[in-house]
Amino acid sequence: MKTVTLRNGVTVPALGMGTWNIGDSASRRSSEIKSLRKGLEAGLRVIDTAEMYGDGRSEDLVGEAISDVREDVYLVSKIVPSNASYDGVYKACQRSLEHLETEWLDLYLLHWHGGTPLEETVQAFEDLKDEGLIRGWGVSNFDVEDMEEIESLSENCLVNQILYNLEHRGTEFDLLDHDLKSGTVTMAYSPLGQGGELLEHPALKELASRHETSLGPADPAQIALAWVLRRPNVLAIPKAASEKHVAGNLASLEISLTDADLKTLDSAFPSPKRKLSLAMI
Repeated sequence: MKTVTLRNGVTVPALGMGTWNIGDSASRRSSEIKSLRKGLEAGLRVIDTAEMYGDGRSEDLVGEAISDVREDVYLVSKIVPSNASYDGVYKACQRSLEHLETEWLDLYLLHWHGGTPLEETVQAFEDLKDEGLIRGWGVSNFDVEDMEEIESLSENCLVNQILYNLEHRGTEFDLLDHDLKSGTVTMAYSPLGQGGELLEHPALKELASRHETSLGPADPAQIALAWVLRRPNVLAIPKAASEKHVAGNLASLEISLTDADLKTLDSAFPSPKRKLSLAMI
């Protein structure tokens, strides 16, 4: 399995599992837990959640899913900017730990840049790390200017989690290279797009017809995910809502896109020619 190595020396799979909108339905709870377990059994150790996902319901579900395999999981959660004061970070982290029924987070991210001075948030992150409540920290939805501010405060930012997929390539202009050069791993959320529109694109359907996986003919989602995973220093976290989704995501690792494939995708989804505002959802 392809891997990425964080600046603290920890190596994790380049394919993880996202949990946005997971945990919101009691009727789906059992199947969502089974999906996460299936991914873990297959080696997808990274699970990403956040305090704002279902107001803690996602963290609750993840905590149940990993309760007996915690040591095998690289667990990520995120704090909203309204909680990013020094005291707020501590309180939010304790709530997340309680929801997740764990004693530590492997990675704790600031969900986006808010009004609290970053120096205050970073100091809280560093103190949490010193106390063993988190083992590393990072950010989410930060553009180049934001990353430069973080880097002026600390050399310990492990990850920048951003929106990256074929429909949203703006970060290729500068941010992806900036983070690569600075040693910060890019965590790509929504690598398959939102709402399914991306996966209906004729170019993806065409390329899917050219590739096979152990599950049979490839599908557009596997092509889109293989495209994100082609880049070094990128950890993709597609949603893991069903066992079928997890199996399909795993099969994307079997796909090697050719130069001709990449040209087809570049034609359908052109790379940016200028700086764009950072997209986020």
